Order: sequence, then structure tokens, then C-alpha cells
Amino acid sequence: MSSPVPVFDAKSDALPPVGPQRSARAALLSRRLAHPSEAPSSGESVKDIMQAAFENGINMFDTAEDYQKGAAEREMGHAIKELGWRRTDLVISTKIFWSHEPGTGPNDTGLSHKHVIEGTKACLRRLQMDYVDVIFGASLRYHRSDGGDRPAFNYVIDQGWAFYWGTSEWSAHQIEEAHHVATRLNLIAPIAEQCKHNMFHRERPEKEYAPLYAKYGLGTTAFSALQGGLLTGKVYPPQPSNTRHALRHRAHVPGATEGPQGEELLWKVRLLSQIAAGASFLPDLLNSGRNRAGARLEANLGALEVLPKLDAAVLARIEAVLGNRPQEPETYGRPPLDQGIL
Repeated sequence: MSSPVPVFDAKSDALPPVGPQRSARAALLSRRLAHPSEAPSSGESVKDIMQAAFENGINMFDTAEDYQKGAAEREMGHAIKELGWRRTDLVISTKIFWSHEPGTGPNDTGLSHKHVIEGTKACLRRLQMDYVDVIFGASLRYHRSDGGDRPAFNYVIDQGWAFYWGTSEWSAHQIEEAHHVATRLNLIAPIAEQCKHNMFHRERPEKEYAPLYAKYGLGTTAFSALQGGLLTGKVYPPQPSNTRHALRHRAHVPGATEGPQGEELLWKVRLLSQIAAGASFLPDLLNSGRNRAGARLEANLGALEVLPKLDAAVLARIEAVLGNRPQEPETYGRPPLDQGIL
């Protein structure tokens, strides 16, 4: 007999909170289902990952039009239907910019008014959904509609194909400009930025975007939290054959562990592992009947148990190893302008 479908109940908290909870305008945690450089997940594997996530309090699932040439969206939509989840319990996001489906032409790429609209409709067809909660523009430029008076993402929201829109890998200046245009033209501004954020990549999310968090309530859905597997230590031999690092190596893609800079990163990972082991921070792998992908997700979630143990002394040791804490600009004794003191 199959297990009952989990249903969110605010009173019983059937979906437990994951990690530190903050005030936000949308869901706080996303789990990317697939990535172009990873082996494609399909069928029971996808369903198992999503079910493990949902049962552990994750209700936001992120994908993109170019992940596995559109297959990631199809597999996600199929899994949600098979699991019988209510759409209202889920936050689904996807991204527009690159389309790699068979027959891709010159108008299937970018953030033109044409591709944002046609690409969004294609995403919804693959997902078998009427709408997504957030649609991200994965580009470095802000595009308006052909008439110059309505950005394409605003049109998508007006049509009910998405509730919000966001940016991915935009600079703080470009996000700020998007807000100015939205204010001037009475349009909807971006709600979130999908950015790379991990121990080795901190400058943009921790420093460049900092004023936007306070000024606009900007949220983030971070990707590459483990630096492509580097922070897991799986880059050392013997290396599992299905890790992202191994797949990239077999595809002859230059890795982050090559050369003097790569050796320095590996040295830092070893030191961080020693800190974790010495402080008993390494969570035990959960004994799960799930497949490898589902069990790996549950093991990663087990790392949340470490948060209460991260006291000032441990954080100082970690910062000493990393040596990359973003620094505020020198004020030379004057109060920072962002404190509202003029």
C-alpha cells in the first residue's frame, strides 16, 4: 500500500521549517532538480528526490528551460502529477534565456519580448502547469517590450502565467535599474535574484547585493552551494563516478581544482574538513531506503543540525581558513550613507 500523500497543514506543521526562518515575500529554500552538467535524472529518481524534499519541509522546486534541453521541466511536471500534490502547496520557479530543445532557432535565446513570452508558454507546456510562481530572467540585461512601455515579464504576470519575476546573475546596478523602470512605469519589480553563493563565492551575494536586501526586500535562491561538489570533498580519489566533478572531468571541462589556484582551494577544503571533524560537525548519513539521490538530499539536510553549534569561535576559525570575507568600503571615520546618517 502506498503511503498517503503529504498535505500541508499550518496547524499540525506537516511541512517542518527548514533552516533559519526569515521574513520574506516568497518561499525561502529552493532545490534545483537538474543541471546541464549533471547526468539527467528521470522517472523514479526525480520523484524520489522531490518526495524526500517535500517530506523534509521543502516546497519550492526550481528548474529552467535549458536544463537537460527541457527534459528537467518535463520530468518535474510528471513527478508532481504522479505524487498527487496540490499545486497550491508548491512554489515552482523556472528560468528563461537559453533554450536547447531540438530545432532551436535565433529567437529561442535571450530576454527579448518575443522569447520571454514564447519561452514561458513552452516552459508551462513542459511542466504541464497553468502557471509558475516565479519566472527568472537569466541574463545580464533588462529588456522591455517591443513598444518600450511594458517589460515582457510584466506581460507574463498580467496573463497569469507567473505570479512574480526575478533575475539571475544580474549585477546590483542592473537590479536597481529594473526597480527604477518599474517605479517610473508603474510595473512589477523583480522579487528575487538567483545567484551563486558558497564559501568560495561570497562577494556578490554578501556585499554587492546587501543594500538591495534592505531597500527592496530582495530575496535570493542561491545555487552552487557546494561549489559543484568541491566542498563535499568528493574531488579526491577514489572519486564517485556520478559526481558533478567527475562528469565534468570526463567531458573535458576545465575544473576548479586545476592549477595553483585549484590546489589552494583543495587545501582549504581539507582544513575545513578537519575543523568539522574535530568539532563533531559531520552529520551521519541517514539510513534511508531511498535511492542514492534521495539519500544524498536527506544527508545534506542533516547538515542543518550543525547550525546551533556554529559559535563565534568556530566561525572565526572558518573565516581564517577562507580568508575571503567581503569587506565594507573604507569610510575614513565618516558614517556610512546606508545608515541613513547624512
